[in-house]
Amino acid sequence: MKREDLEEWLDTKWLGRNLQMMEETDSTNQRAKTAAATGEQEGLVIVAEQQTSGRGRRGRGWISPPGENIYMTMLLRPAFDPGRAPMLTLLAACAAARAAMEPGHESPRIKWPNDLVIGGKKIVGILTEMGMKKSRPDYVIIGVGINCNQTTFSGGLKQKATSLKKEYGHDVCREKVIARFLNEFEELYEGFVQYGSLAFVKQAYEKLLVNRGERVRVLEPGREWTGRALGITDTGELIVEAEDGEIREVGSGEVSVRGVYGYV
Repeated sequence: MKREDLEEWLDTKWLGRNLQMMEETDSTNQRAKTAAATGEQEGLVIVAEQQTSGRGRRGRGWISPPGENIYMTMLLRPAFDPGRAPMLTLLAACAAARAAMEPGHESPRIKWPNDLVIGGKKIVGILTEMGMKKSRPDYVIIGVGINCNQTTFSGGLKQKATSLKKEYGHDVCREKVIARFLNEFEELYEGFVQYGSLAFVKQAYEKLLVNRGERVRVLEPGREWTGRALGITDTGELIVEAEDGEIREVGSGEVSVRGVYGYV
C-alpha cells in the first residue's frame, strides 16, 4: 500500500492528516488505544497491511491476511455524552458503504447496526471502543476491516464472507477505498457533532439497510423473538414490529439481529 496514492485521493481537513501506515501490528485498535493514552490528537488514522490479533465484536477474531484487505482505525476525541458513542458505529457503516460502491455492481448494504454485506455475505466489520476519563469520553476509536482483494476464505467463512474483488471481478485499489471512506466519515462526523443525533443521515442509512422491511430474529440475553424491521430511530436503535404488533426499539448492546433464515 502506497502512502502517496492514498494521500492523492484524500480530501479531508483533519481526519487522516496524521496517518500511520504499518506493515504489521497486533491490532490497529490496540495501537490507537496506546496512541490515545499518550495524548495523540483527534484525527489519527492507523492502517496496517496485516494484523496478528485482529478483533471483531464480542471478542471474535478478525482474520487478517497480509496485503489483501483494509485494516484501519480512527482516533476521535468527542466532547459529547458517552451514550452517543454507539451512533458513531452507524456513521462508519454508512461511510464504508459509500466508499465501497462501484457503478454497475450490486452495492454493499448495511446489516444493522454496522456490518456490510453483498449477496448475504459479509465484507465489512466495524468495532468501536471508548475510553473514559471522569465520566466523560476521553477517546473513541473506530476500527474498520474491509475485505478487498481476498479471494479465498477458509472454514466456515466460505459461506459467510466475500470481498469486493470477488463481487466486482477485479482488483480494488485499497488506497482509494480508504481515502473515500475517510472523506465520507469526516463529513458525516461533522454533521453528527452539529446535530447531535443521526436524524440528518437517517434516511440515507435506511436506504442502505438490508434488514429494512424484512423479518428478523432478535437475540437478546435469555430470550429470542421475531418481527419485521422498519428502520432506525434518530439515535440508531432498530425499530422492529413484533409479531404481536408491538413496535419495539432494539439497541445494539448485547443484542444480535439475524434474518429468520440466515445471517441476513
